[in-house]
Amino acid sequence: MKIEILGTGCAKCVKTKEVVEKVLQESGLQADVVKVEDFETILSYGIMITPGLVIDGEVMVAGRVPSEDNVRKWING
Repeated sequence: MKIEILGTGCAKCVKTKEVVEKVLQESGLQADVVKVEDFETILSYGIMITPGLVIDGEVMVAGRVPSEDNVRKWING
């Protein structure tokens, strides 16, 4: 599983990464978590407002920090 956190390092981007890492740790799942800060790459996903969360190439959320429950559903499901 590849999880991309899209954003330039704002507080919400950092929080999104923390949420993802916490859920992964609690679930015992392994994933490649990649921080994407390149603006062109972020735009290529159609994301205009960060943070964005992409799991295996699919945009799950943009413009807000996802809840732990949502991240849990997405990675387990």
